[in-house]
Amino acid sequence: MKIDQISIYPVILPFSAEFSHSLRKRSSVKNIIVEVVAEHGEIKGYGEGAPRSFVTGESQESAACSIDRFIKLNNFPWDLNDVSQIWNFVDNITSGKGNNAAICALETALLDALGKSQGRNIIDYFSKDFMTNKVYYGSALPLAGKQRIVEMCQLIKKMKIKKLKLKMGKDLSQNKEILEAVRMVFGEDYDLKVDINGVWDHDLGLKHVSLINNYGIKVIEQPMRPNDPETADFAGLMQKAGVVLMADESACSLSDMEKITKEGYYKMVNVRLSKCGGFRNSFKIIDYLRRNGISFQIGCHMGESGILSAAGRVLCLLCSDAVYCDGSYDEFMLKENVTIQNVSFGLGGKAAPLDDPGLGIEVSGRNLARLSESSTTVSVSRP
Repeated sequence: MKIDQISIYPVILPFSAEFSHSLRKRSSVKNIIVEVVAEHGEIKGYGEGAPRSFVTGESQESAACSIDRFIKLNNFPWDLNDVSQIWNFVDNITSGKGNNAAICALETALLDALGKSQGRNIIDYFSKDFMTNKVYYGSALPLAGKQRIVEMCQLIKKMKIKKLKLKMGKDLSQNKEILEAVRMVFGEDYDLKVDINGVWDHDLGLKHVSLINNYGIKVIEQPMRPNDPETADFAGLMQKAGVVLMADESACSLSDMEKITKEGYYKMVNVRLSKCGGFRNSFKIIDYLRRNGISFQIGCHMGESGILSAAGRVLCLLCSDAVYCDGSYDEFMLKENVTIQNVSFGLGGKAAPLDDPGLGIEVSGRNLARLSESSTTVSVSRP
């Protein structure tokens, strides 16, 4: 397959309603989409990254610049015939976490194009040792007022979903109020994890212990900022209470996993494709966690388009041992999308493979153009 051109689209994806957490209030997100055009336009592959400054340090602008730089490297696979070429290229540009969203977008676009050129779904390019034929996603709840949480919980309950991820912040009384809202709708019939996004300190964590115990919270995701020295004491307290700490912002690279294993504070890791640098790097992380007896979930960034949702679906299907799966929120979160297919989950959070070649989705050129019209698209032609 001869690649003719690669285009980088900075897109703004609007939410159907505001979705907030402890670090951001959002009505839209800025993501980056890569389009690989091959064989004189007969093949188009797509990938997406979700650059978040508080996660990997990337912005939409820096991710676009990184992708442009990667494409112009001498070893870029303009003649792409085997998946090993993609892995070799990614291995040569991976270092730390500072380019992870950019790598994810470019790598996924290459995989999508290669799969389409060979008539194969990209799931064929990976080991099937932990393969499953269906995924059961959980549902996410924002940091919001009691009434909105009640309304969302009622919808989630109607969809017969019991695995919940609740965003919480610094305000103890607000956190108690939204936990009460969840309990009001579900009773005790739920599997609850809370996501703090690193805004607690040790004292604030201690103030939440009674809430954690009283409302049956099973998992706390990133309670304190990365490298907070007081995480150790809080982790010990939670382990005695039977509560698992899950690393997110602290876990973006393989070197982060080595540190997590050595310290022993976190017993679970949130693996997200964009945060971890695409499939190649995510599987290095997952394999490391498996070898070291650390559990993991497959997560997502809020505001992923159908491209990243489809990629996340592949990762979930390849990881039957993931404790939780989050993602495919398209229909429930986005006002507009770039994919023609609806990549959302259904009743019970159930979702199936997308069996068409590549990622299994088709991108609307019209939607992509409209959602990127406020930014500058960069195109690089075959040298």
